[in-house]
Amino acid sequence: MVNPRGAAVVLATYDRWVRAVAQGKKPLTMGQALAGALRAGLLQAGVPVWLNTPLIDLRVDSGRVTGVLVSRGGVPTLLKARYGVVVASGGFEHNDGMRDRYQRQPIGTDWTVGASSNTGDGITAGLAAGAEVALMDDSWWGPVIPLPGEPYFCLAERTLPGSVIVNQQGARFVNEAAPYSDVVHVMYDRNAAAPHIPAWMVIDQNYRNRYLFKDLAPTLPFPDAWYGNGALVKSGTIAGLAARMGVPAGALQSTISRFNGFALTGRDLDFRRGDSAYDHYYTDPAVLPNSCLAPLWLPPFYAFKIVPGDLGTKGGLVTDARARVLSPAGAVIPGLYAAGNASAAVMGHSYTGAGATIGPAMTFGYVAANHIADTR
Repeated sequence: MVNPRGAAVVLATYDRWVRAVAQGKKPLTMGQALAGALRAGLLQAGVPVWLNTPLIDLRVDSGRVTGVLVSRGGVPTLLKARYGVVVASGGFEHNDGMRDRYQRQPIGTDWTVGASSNTGDGITAGLAAGAEVALMDDSWWGPVIPLPGEPYFCLAERTLPGSVIVNQQGARFVNEAAPYSDVVHVMYDRNAAAPHIPAWMVIDQNYRNRYLFKDLAPTLPFPDAWYGNGALVKSGTIAGLAARMGVPAGALQSTISRFNGFALTGRDLDFRRGDSAYDHYYTDPAVLPNSCLAPLWLPPFYAFKIVPGDLGTKGGLVTDARARVLSPAGAVIPGLYAAGNASAAVMGHSYTGAGATIGPAMTFGYVAANHIADTR
């Protein structure tokens, strides 16, 4: 039964969206809307925001951080901070040297969807000021399809019914609907024993006919460029698809047949896909008996290359409960605070759900500002 109030809200929201677009405005939703509201708050409070002003280093006097040295218009500029500096500069996902030093291979900057300006400058400056770091080996991982021009963070597509992810032996190895960080942790953990990077996500034409993929409406053909760079292969048979993927045909056929049996019964006996409420976040309630599971049966069949991408790195400066940056000995570095992906994530190696990055970033930014105000 449709909730009339909910339907009215959806229609009103859609109407505002259409009117905004007609006026030449760009509506923002989800995380972008949150960031937009924060930016509007800064404007209302008269807080200046300097764009294209990279950090060079922290200013340290007698062990206390007293300012930052930045490059503004190519000119080194010292900004003095009487009460404290909050490092909230993001992670190091676009720093090849740091990724090579701290993280497992294969890794690189081509698979991340993090902001290109996230090159670890704040973390590096914190290290130079004597800070401790932690969780540098980890990221907010997620399966990524290396499409030409830009990697695509594969979220809903891998959890919708009628898709499976297999390794280079043609075997499933993970619950495809699990939290995205967990999926990549498994890829790395098992890659040493047998190749799991890249992996492949296999779908059929029935899946393609039903669901949006990236920004492509159902039934529309995938772009030729996706095939051209090897991110996507296609065949009228499972055996032909396996040949183009470079995996054993018999193993892939066996995997698909077994998965199809699970789809018919509604129980994934191998990886329990669909057993948890989380698994059903991006699924199809019209598919029964389990909205996470549907058989792959309608040719042609498609396989997307899957690599370990991320939304950003997770490691950074170690802080205490007041967001103050700590030294390796656990001592507070006076005048230095950190929040967001420039700090070691409060989530540790886990991922609790949507908002696990922006939530703590906002919280510890708030904590840092209050502590500065209370102790100045």
